[in-house]
Amino acid sequence: MEAMEAGGCRMGGAGPAAGAITLEDLAGLAEESPDSAYHSNGSSLEEDAERMEDEEQERLLTYWQSVGRGHQVDVPRDMAEPIQQLTRNNSPQERQTIPFTLIQRKEKLGDLLYEKRQYGKAKWACIKMKEKQYEQSICLGFMKLMRYICEQNSSGLYLGITIPIVTIVHTNESQSEMTQSVTVAYYLPEVLQDEPPHPFDSDIIIEEWPSTIVYSRSFRGITNEDSIMREINLLAEILESPELCLQDTFIIAGYTNPAAANRHNEIWFLQRP
Repeated sequence: MEAMEAGGCRMGGAGPAAGAITLEDLAGLAEESPDSAYHSNGSSLEEDAERMEDEEQERLLTYWQSVGRGHQVDVPRDMAEPIQQLTRNNSPQERQTIPFTLIQRKEKLGDLLYEKRQYGKAKWACIKMKEKQYEQSICLGFMKLMRYICEQNSSGLYLGITIPIVTIVHTNESQSEMTQSVTVAYYLPEVLQDEPPHPFDSDIIIEEWPSTIVYSRSFRGITNEDSIMREINLLAEILESPELCLQDTFIIAGYTNPAAANRHNEIWFLQRP
């Protein structure tokens, strides 16, 4: 779920939600009882730390499962450790933004209409999904990518979060509706671009994407079939020459987790090669 916003696991909207675990909460766990080898109940600090670790995992998993049910997505118990690891490594300085070159900013009356950017050739971990609903595809796809990021790879290491997480979507020829097939993709951090760790999950494929010029427009809120088609049509109206871009393939870039209510998203049009 997200390239998550700073502050912790906020899956219910813009502010803290019941059950949300913040980085401050996690830091507080490490500060308890530094001077005592044993607590009054006779347990050692090591035992207490292990117990709190288990309780934290359970709280996070329960919260994600609750949110998942709202999207008709089952969050299995084996996601507990990846969820906890991703939450703990969620500070802004630990998230790498995908690099690009800004070519142009188009504004009107002080409002940003879109940006024209160039993204360089790079390797991505990709997974194709085809669930009944778009929300299900991105949630299930990102859970698989989370496992890859969180040590289920040939290096055995936590790979680090990059933002945005992107989803390639397709429309029919008349551009009136989306198809069910999507690709959820994770940009591999710069230090792993030359030799990406091999995924244990055979559904995840490492692909090298060519250098691409995109037209990007920001929007907030949920992403579903209706909101995506609305943003596609809006950007098509704003662009001076939309015919220069692919007409049936678009990218949704997500900067916050797929379950958040007030997500920060972008719609990308891809300029034809």
